[in-house]
Amino acid sequence: MLGNNPTDENPSEKDPCDALIARIKYLFTDEFLSSFHPMSGHLRAALQRKGGLYGLIPASVIAACDPKTSNLCKLLNTEVESKPFLALSLIMRAIPRLSGFVVTSKGQLSIQKQNPYPTEIIESSDIQQCSTESILVKAIQIPASLDETIESVTLDISSSGYYLDVIAQKLGVTDASKVLLSRTIGKASSETRLYFAASESLVMELLSDHANVKDFHVKGLLNARASYFCGQEIYGNAIMASVGYTWRSKELFHEDVSLQSYYRMLISKIPNGNYKLSREAILTAELPSVFTTKANWRGSFPREILCTFCRQHQLSEPIFSPTSIPLKASCKLPRSQKKLKVTEAAELATEYTNGGSLNAGDGESVGLESSFRCEVKVFSKGQDLIMECSPKEIYKKQSDAIQSASLQVLSWLNAYFKDLGMPLEKLNCSADALDIRLTSENFLKEFALCQSLHNVQQCGNQGSKLPESKSTNMEYTLSGQDVCLPNIEGSYSGVCPSSGSLLCISYSVSLVTEGGHTKELIESKDEFEFEIGNGTVVSTLEGVVTQMSVGQCAHFNMNLPPHEFILAAVDDPARIVSLLSSEICSLEYHVTLLRVTEPSEERMEQALFSPPLSKQRVEYAVQHIKKSSATTLVDFGCGSGSLLDSLLDYPTSLEKMVGADLSQKSLSRAAKILHAKLSAKSDAGIKSAILYHGSITEFDPRLCGFDIGTCLEVIEHMEEEQACLFGDIALSYFRPKVLIVSTPNYEYNVILQRSSPTTQEEDPDEKSLSQSCKFRNHDHKFEWTREQFNHWASNLAERHHYSVEFSGVGGSGDVEPGFASQIAVFKQESHLDDDDLPTQENSSQHCKVIWEWNCDDRSVPSSTSN
Repeated sequence: MLGNNPTDENPSEKDPCDALIARIKYLFTDEFLSSFHPMSGHLRAALQRKGGLYGLIPASVIAACDPKTSNLCKLLNTEVESKPFLALSLIMRAIPRLSGFVVTSKGQLSIQKQNPYPTEIIESSDIQQCSTESILVKAIQIPASLDETIESVTLDISSSGYYLDVIAQKLGVTDASKVLLSRTIGKASSETRLYFAASESLVMELLSDHANVKDFHVKGLLNARASYFCGQEIYGNAIMASVGYTWRSKELFHEDVSLQSYYRMLISKIPNGNYKLSREAILTAELPSVFTTKANWRGSFPREILCTFCRQHQLSEPIFSPTSIPLKASCKLPRSQKKLKVTEAAELATEYTNGGSLNAGDGESVGLESSFRCEVKVFSKGQDLIMECSPKEIYKKQSDAIQSASLQVLSWLNAYFKDLGMPLEKLNCSADALDIRLTSENFLKEFALCQSLHNVQQCGNQGSKLPESKSTNMEYTLSGQDVCLPNIEGSYSGVCPSSGSLLCISYSVSLVTEGGHTKELIESKDEFEFEIGNGTVVSTLEGVVTQMSVGQCAHFNMNLPPHEFILAAVDDPARIVSLLSSEICSLEYHVTLLRVTEPSEERMEQALFSPPLSKQRVEYAVQHIKKSSATTLVDFGCGSGSLLDSLLDYPTSLEKMVGADLSQKSLSRAAKILHAKLSAKSDAGIKSAILYHGSITEFDPRLCGFDIGTCLEVIEHMEEEQACLFGDIALSYFRPKVLIVSTPNYEYNVILQRSSPTTQEEDPDEKSLSQSCKFRNHDHKFEWTREQFNHWASNLAERHHYSVEFSGVGGSGDVEPGFASQIAVFKQESHLDDDDLPTQENSSQHCKVIWEWNCDDRSVPSSTSN
């Protein structure tokens, strides 16, 4: 039996007053006593109370522990949600209509069954009357005055007694009927509640037949700390305890609530604190500033954290509204995405012919509406709009759009908690900067208690009334952060982290006093992974590990963070409180860099550039296409067709697009994406498109005579001799009117990888390993400096009667070390007659047609060899 009354399944369909009376009556039936309902546990425990308390149940227990009664009270008075004691008046006023079934105790907020339970019912309920076993439960006492310190207390509960009687004694009252209960706090299955005593005046008012439940004025000091945890009004001193009856067992459930538990619950109400706890790295982890990929994310995801935040602050669940964006409008894709899952080229024709759907990873469609934007709205429980976030960024995956929008909201909330006293104008400006529209009045109303209590991020000791700590002031400028000069030990291995790398470290954090006389280990991990460049760890730690190589160790000292974070990390906060108040302290970190997983080239660049370099290169090419009024384009080394795909999102004069690449797998992906987009777009202007499988260093007449050719970030994947061969063939045989070639600037790697470069001509034996700079991608055969690239391009242009101009994207050409991606634009100086161009009769066609599309037949792609 679960304690559900089959005749009372939908009490809200009745008159709420009648439904409340019926529900109370059912709770005192013989049938209900033996059920597994949490309320029945209280009823059985009440039958073990002594003397005149026998069988008496506090009305506050019925209001708090029976969800149906609670909901009915909220229907009768919506203020019960925030003022739980109002429910007691409604319950007590319903009792006279149950005359002959239940009675109240004079002058008490208690109820009992008028006629005793039959003996057989009591015996079947496993009520033990003679046990003297004692249960010791740790709890927290939270004084109403912020000037008083939070303390740990122990509840000595007899297994044959009623635990509320013990709590009443701790609160200084003799009658458990005066003990009021909050809603449960923490996770859904938790029995953690706040218990506080009703004043004599409140008891009298609640018992009054003439009390106006709509207009109670409680006298007493509001307990801001306790109220903040449960989102309800708590007055006077309170006890936080995890004890009660559950649906799972008839036995009393209990677990300790320690000072550490209290501080963990406190920091969990901040998004950054919630993330730290999810990583079990309170003094090391930080909520990342951007969402990159699901694979590299560690800890709770932004969407999960935002939902938890709303629940903890008694707000409605956030509403996520992802929107599909037509591809022609999708010109701003700021983050790298996983590659599309596609079939091999041989399977494409069949799939297209049969009208098969095209899917990206995670089952999201690729086609006319394959990009997403997500809007997030947060409402109060009363459905008043608090904030609305409408990011401008567009993502290829719906899940990424949701996570990124959630993170944007969390980032602003973190900024708010760091500056709770910010003026209203600054509050709105900071929200606008993150595309958040704030309903200031509603927001400040919901977070009113934060203004007076939650200074966790600011001073660390007001919320818990810790004495002021004499923190050291050891400052050393490192990557823009204040940190004690690090001491790095161990030989240099040459394997160093760079932006976007996935690092694994072991570390320990200790609280040390000035002079090192006392040292307390606070936090440590044998292995801890994080992505560098996204703010995923405290900035001082990141600044240190970027100077290290794999195998090296470092130790350094930092100023103290807010005290709540330290106390949430230690097992015995009481001992640390004493240390913080009496000594000058700092944090000492010991870190070992265990391994580094290199980032992909694109993600490493995206860690520094917005929009990403790949996007900037596309925009550069588009401008030249527009300027030249080109109608035909060939992309040498087109790969998965990212450039061709992106070009379809811009209005250009192009009518024919051709791509060539050595990777059949990449071409299969390109075919799938381009076919879906071209078939869906009627206004693209493209009349034909072809993808060839073959080497771009071998001549094929079908690649000749185009208005514009592109070769973006391709030549570095060849051997240098092959890159030179491609240049000669492209300008002497293929001869596009304009050829755009881009390649990484090796000198810029110093910024991307935060190390010092050397020229590639140096003898490796004569240079220090600590001075070398890695290539951006493991597949790069070379990377040229500006001088090397200029020499190659200038000689090439001179030999083949082209002019050449140099430019680039990412960074600035006027500031060292130049552009991140260097570009040469070759322009034909003399135009060859058609008779001078190689033809199909005197040249072989080594390329294989992988896919062909034309505007006259949008349904079936060609997949034949010519």
